[in-house]
Amino acid sequence: MTLVVTRLSHYFLRTLREDPADAEVASHRWLVRAGYIRRQAPGIFAWLPLGLRVKAKVEGIIRDEMTAAGAYEVHFPALLPREPYEVTGRWEEYGDGIFRLQDRKGADYLLAPTHEEVFTLLVKDLYSSYKDLPLAIYQIQDKYRDEARPRAGLLRGREFTMKDAYSFDYTDAGLDASYMAQRDAYERIFARLGLEYVIVQADAGAMGGSRSEEFLHPTAVGEDTFVRSAGGYAANVEAFTTVAPDPIAIEGLPEPVIFDSPDTPTIATLVDHANAHLDAPAEGEWTAAHTLKNVVLALTHLDGTRELVVIGLPGDRDVDDKRVEVAFAPAEVEQATPEDFEKHPLLVKGYIGPWSPTGAILGEESATGIRYLLDPRVVDGTSWITGANIDQKHVHSLVAGRDFAGDGFVEVASVRAGDPAPDGSGPVELARGMEIGHVFQLGRKYADALGLKVLDENGKLVTVTMGSYGIGVTRILAIIAELNNDEKGLIWPASVSPFDVHVVAAGRDAVAFEVAEDLAKELEAAGKDVLLDDRPKVSPGVKFGDAEIVGVPKIVIVGRGAADGQVELWDRRSGDRETISIADAVGRLTVG
Repeated sequence: MTLVVTRLSHYFLRTLREDPADAEVASHRWLVRAGYIRRQAPGIFAWLPLGLRVKAKVEGIIRDEMTAAGAYEVHFPALLPREPYEVTGRWEEYGDGIFRLQDRKGADYLLAPTHEEVFTLLVKDLYSSYKDLPLAIYQIQDKYRDEARPRAGLLRGREFTMKDAYSFDYTDAGLDASYMAQRDAYERIFARLGLEYVIVQADAGAMGGSRSEEFLHPTAVGEDTFVRSAGGYAANVEAFTTVAPDPIAIEGLPEPVIFDSPDTPTIATLVDHANAHLDAPAEGEWTAAHTLKNVVLALTHLDGTRELVVIGLPGDRDVDDKRVEVAFAPAEVEQATPEDFEKHPLLVKGYIGPWSPTGAILGEESATGIRYLLDPRVVDGTSWITGANIDQKHVHSLVAGRDFAGDGFVEVASVRAGDPAPDGSGPVELARGMEIGHVFQLGRKYADALGLKVLDENGKLVTVTMGSYGIGVTRILAIIAELNNDEKGLIWPASVSPFDVHVVAAGRDAVAFEVAEDLAKELEAAGKDVLLDDRPKVSPGVKFGDAEIVGVPKIVIVGRGAADGQVELWDRRSGDRETISIADAVGRLTVG
């Protein structure tokens, strides 16, 4: 076998001395400056040779563990027809989040954001018996999503590489086993990549299905907020379930009283007014927690219809945008506009409430004539200060379950540190994280829609149950870069480094170049991938700077000591440098 050493004198690489103008995070900055990726458009990057080598290392670890979990690799096109997504309803559900296009004949296509439909149809085409199951198949493929605000380089892009696996079983017990096999494989993958992770309960979103868990890497640059308790509970905020207080006895509670409250359209101004003009509560003073905030949202449904909804929640809580998005999916949600208020004169802006002295009766239409949903904390017997649906007036002592009721409950309020975990494991704390993997029990949603059935042991047709398991390959690469750098450049872990050893021929002495060449060949023969900096007219300082920014963790400097049989080992991670004999270098660099 002919050994070919990768030489920087011919390698397609240019490092940059200045940060890219649009770089927000360290991984984006260093991956561009070190010559791993180049921006093509917002959220879209070209992969250069160094980047492809690291990407292949990450994918190799994933393939190892997918094989160990019994999954087989396939590969689908990214360009797919509309019809399967139309059948499952996701052509419309994705809204503006996907890229749609037409061919020259006017047929609709999309750039796939995910591939559940075509995986399902492939198995339907080939399998018909329970004897063929369980089955797990996967691909590593580029995905496309029309992100409104692509940011942070590879962490949030419009084109990205994912590993998506799918399991197929004909019993729920089989799905449970397949799910755990994939979940366990994910834990092994992230351990091999050296990534800290937290497994959290998650919302399935447009994927559908029942059980859903995310693998989040805790990081300050993460776009996801999650909660966890000391007792082991963990969930992202979208999946967090509020612990509702026990109802309070209503008998004997004061009747509602309307009071003048001029110029108090906000919770802060209302609280100040209450403390100045109302008798103090038993707790000593009125706070935002005593008030009932009423937020008006506008929902745009898939058929284009627009609906207003009013949400009543404690005044010391804000509406969380992500929880709102999940609660009303697939509808698009926004704050009600001035035009919406003009069309609904019963909405008195700044003074909205669930009760009106003009005749709204418990159990009938809400005081505003609009669907009214409540936060789970607004239980029967709780007493509130809230709008009286009269300009410049509020009402106090308004009791839930006696004076008003909602049309249902909704989980949209912000989650705070100290809120009780729903499993009773104690108060939660909030942290930021970046999703690196997601596992779903899809159940029979896609199999039902697309007619995937097999014959069971009794010859009866049964619907297949499915699982879906995704890992963000390019996002993981960016997170590893985010975690492994210093002020001079990248420092890759050995498991994903583009090369095992970076040999630098320093100086102008021909002996140094000859020794560097021989050493590189010996290391290649010993099974190491070597990057040889053999550039003849580049100064040692520039070569050392490039070695630092590229980030191969083991560096060998072959300089003036080469004539005396010595080289310098440089551990990029620790910064340690050590002079050793050339004869010992190969042995030292091939241990382990």
